[in-house]
Amino acid sequence: MHEPTPSQIAQRLDQLTELSVALGASEDTTLLLERILHAAQSLTHADGGTLYRPSRDRRSLHFHISVNNSLKLRQGGSSGVTVDIPPVPLYDAEGRPNLASVAAWSAHQGRAVNIEDVYLDDVFNFSGMRSFDRQFGYHSQSFLTVPMRDHEGELVGVLQLVNAQDPASGRVQAFSATDQRFIEALAAQAGVALTNQQLLRQLEELLLALVNLINIGIDEKSPYTGRHCQLVPVLTMMLADAVHQTDAGPLADFHMSDATRRELWLAGLLHDCGKITTPVHVVDKATKLETLFDRIHLIDTRFEVLLRDAELRALRAVAAGGDADALRAALDEECTALRADRAFLRHANVGTESMSNADQERVRRIGPDGQEQPFLSDDELKNLHIRAGTLTEDERKIINNHIVMTVRMLESLPWPRHLQNVPEFAGGHHERMDGKGYPRGLTKEQMSVPARVMAIADIFEALTARDRPYKKGKMLSESLHILGKFSENGHIDPDLFDIFIRRKVYLDYARKHMDPRQVDTIDEALIPGYIP
Repeated sequence: MHEPTPSQIAQRLDQLTELSVALGASEDTTLLLERILHAAQSLTHADGGTLYRPSRDRRSLHFHISVNNSLKLRQGGSSGVTVDIPPVPLYDAEGRPNLASVAAWSAHQGRAVNIEDVYLDDVFNFSGMRSFDRQFGYHSQSFLTVPMRDHEGELVGVLQLVNAQDPASGRVQAFSATDQRFIEALAAQAGVALTNQQLLRQLEELLLALVNLINIGIDEKSPYTGRHCQLVPVLTMMLADAVHQTDAGPLADFHMSDATRRELWLAGLLHDCGKITTPVHVVDKATKLETLFDRIHLIDTRFEVLLRDAELRALRAVAAGGDADALRAALDEECTALRADRAFLRHANVGTESMSNADQERVRRIGPDGQEQPFLSDDELKNLHIRAGTLTEDERKIINNHIVMTVRMLESLPWPRHLQNVPEFAGGHHERMDGKGYPRGLTKEQMSVPARVMAIADIFEALTARDRPYKKGKMLSESLHILGKFSENGHIDPDLFDIFIRRKVYLDYARKHMDPRQVDTIDEALIPGYIP
């Protein structure tokens, strides 16, 4: 065993410093572990090495990566070769610590083990190593085993090196004390790097869990909105990927990094988080008269009273000597008119694309009828008079306020740098390219491409959704026609709409997420705003 020279030590310190920077910047755990093992071999000129990771239940050590340069063996990690070595148990059947295995001993004791010649060692069980040597015609000799722990002392791995080699002659020698100190320093840095990655991953998992928690809350209030929150990010990513792959046209320069993809997906999940503050009777208002219940039933009852009263008047008139046939004819005419008005109000209670002026006038004409008070209250008259949909102007303002709440909620969070665009991506899906949208009246030039993508996804999902209580899902052709009109009138980005059609994003989404009965034949030449 030869201790390294001062110049060799200086060189190793440089390597260790460079590695520290690299470990801190690495985001891929597999590549990070491979870099750790490769660095350890390089620092000590080790011929082989193994990196163990504790199992999820922390009852055993699993071979994560195994390397032997002389034998040209690579298992685990990014090699694509499955590690076929059984795990090392950390405890026996009775729950006692396994101290016979050098890797398990090091894990339990938190100390390095440096063995000059394993064939002369009588402390640990090296039967597995001897079996390996016989199988591959190899001779294991020097071993250096070092535990890796996090800042709280928890085991995150075990690093094991085999057969230190003299740099000049290649002769196998023992690992020096300096080798051990360098590997212990590397293991400490590696433990921190692995812990940082683990903490970041756990924080991202926690963030996604909190997002799902919000969506669960929305889903409990309104399963229709909950499904919308699940599908909008799916369609958003489908269109964003299509734009990313486009190499011609105005959007040819748009490219997404992995970080932007994460931001956009998260923004899609959160784009309607403000609806958690919206009253459920407004979100799911299926008919014009619905509040906690559909008040059309109250109006039905009033009609029943009117029909009963008409019949009682006719019977009294007959009993008083009136002309029975004439009274019966008059009763039939009155009841027919009442039933017609009842059927009309039932129909008017259902939201439509556009209520005619004549129907609105008929509602106004029915409203004041009544002897002691108007047949329809002011609120009932106001609701049944709604021209499009089921919402009054005040209720529409409540619905529209969800995006204001979404922006407020998202902008109040201390987003890390790699997620700082989530509020902008999520908060722009009700803006219009001509600046007539809300809440901020942004124009196309003031919006990012991902925010404009989400606007299209939000509209198309809403048009095709088949589970809304206030409307049926539109046919694919009708939805594309409406979206095309939006492209022409400055509502959505025409460049993105072109990609949406040209790259068949609409069709991929329809086949996966729409009712097959809605997916009719599409002639793209007939879609407004699109030039094949």
